[in-house]
Amino acid sequence: MLQLKHLLTTICFVLTLQISSAFAQQNFEAIESEKVAYITKELKLTPAEAQKFFPIYNKYNKEMWEIRRAKRGSISGRRGNSFNPQKRDVIAFDAKEVELKKAYREEFSKIIGQSRASQFFQVEEDFFNKLRTQLQRRRNQ
Repeated sequence: MLQLKHLLTTICFVLTLQISSAFAQQNFEAIESEKVAYITKELKLTPAEAQKFFPIYNKYNKEMWEIRRAKRGSISGRRGNSFNPQKRDVIAFDAKEVELKKAYREEFSKIIGQSRASQFFQVEEDFFNKLRTQLQRRRNQ
């Protein structure tokens, strides 16, 4: 009888984790959709421009997240099982972010022009600020 309770508890726990994971994935996808719509609107991208722009943006976004994960220490700064945050050079990661932005600004400018390519980074930052504000409002309510 005790084994059956343990088995049922384990099954319930696994199902709860799967449901939570699915819910988090839906939220992430909704935020990504909002971000794409916001960028499209703010940069006034035509459908043809958007079709060319977003595959490059997705590549940029992936590379930027990899740099930021490494900066936080979830990729580099680990030796075996121990975590040593003092081994990370935060300024070097910041420089990598700047270099990545410069490289992608050139790529974006080939599609949407220099002005909107430069404006993109402000638009992206504005979106994240808007998102943070919305989350803070929800937490305060």
